[in-house]
Amino acid sequence: MLKIALMFIVLRLFLFAAISYAAESGTQQNWDKTLEAAQKEGQVAVYMSGYEVVLPEFEKEYPAIKLIAVTGRGSQLGQRLMSERRGEKYLADVFSAGGVTTYQQLYLGKVLDPITPALILPEVTDQTKWYQKKHKYSDPEGQYVFNYVGSATYGSVTYNTKLVDPKEFKSYWDLLDSKWKGKIIARDVRAPGPGSGNARLFYYHPELGTPFIKKLFGEMDVTLFRDYRQGPDWLATGKYSICFFCDADVLKRQGLPVDTFGPGVFKEGGGLVHQFGTLGLVNRAPHPNAARVFINWLLSRKGQIALQKSLVNAESPPDSLRIDIPKDDVPYQSRRLDRVSYIDTSKPEWMSMKPILKVVNEALNAAGKN
Repeated sequence: MLKIALMFIVLRLFLFAAISYAAESGTQQNWDKTLEAAQKEGQVAVYMSGYEVVLPEFEKEYPAIKLIAVTGRGSQLGQRLMSERRGEKYLADVFSAGGVTTYQQLYLGKVLDPITPALILPEVTDQTKWYQKKHKYSDPEGQYVFNYVGSATYGSVTYNTKLVDPKEFKSYWDLLDSKWKGKIIARDVRAPGPGSGNARLFYYHPELGTPFIKKLFGEMDVTLFRDYRQGPDWLATGKYSICFFCDADVLKRQGLPVDTFGPGVFKEGGGLVHQFGTLGLVNRAPHPNAARVFINWLLSRKGQIALQKSLVNAESPPDSLRIDIPKDDVPYQSRRLDRVSYIDTSKPEWMSMKPILKVVNEALNAAGKN
């Protein structure tokens, strides 16, 4: 009986090894075939917002595939792509931008193919290499809008260091103390751009929610701005004390008196935002194989390391959702920390900004602002 049991175990191990080898061999053949076809296509058109600085690294890795980069603000790229489609021009292969654009414009506009079948490399498909051991998507089906960045955020609240003592704050609610009334500015999240993820953090956090947003926009006499540089400039000159959805890292590096509330300040924890780190495979792509090569490269260890290194000094440095790569290049403010509780603001059911903007508009109208 012992011999039979040992023979059975050996047979199982042999079959497992054979199946694994066949799977690896099949994967390699699939990759080789895709790469060969991509090189024949000769180019790939990547529409990318925010993280375009990483693109030259792909060109170094795959010189036989010419990269056609179309860059700009996500909302503008989304509008451009939708306009091209209406004119029956199918030019884009891959689209990478913020989740509002990829989800609300492209996913809902039905211009994306499922990206899951395009994931080929084992190091990309192995979900144990990713945060919480699973791939993250921003669409309900979990197939179209792939999230590859999950940076820590604490509301993206910046302050003038000469006017504000961060030691006074223990909760997000302390930001709405009456002493700060009339001294707060906020980027207008009703316009596409930065701030959506943090607005979702406030809206869906069980200890903040609608009451927090109503008080912020309805009772604190907040001044809104849309120009990306105007708010930080106002903050640095001391015209205002606190800025919501405001990125002032560049001004801080220039030695100006601004800083951002970081980990350990607010007892409610923080959120994870994908910033510009969502990826989609455009349907009817003119270079489908080259698109797959680019997608797998970007999501690989090498691609994600290059992303973090390329953007270490950016206004919004990314923390890749890959957990098998070094994080030394990710600034402390943006790095996910084990000791902090985070809310993932990219949940598919949270992607629509409509319920949040409804509360914002109601509060502004009640305050006599619009």
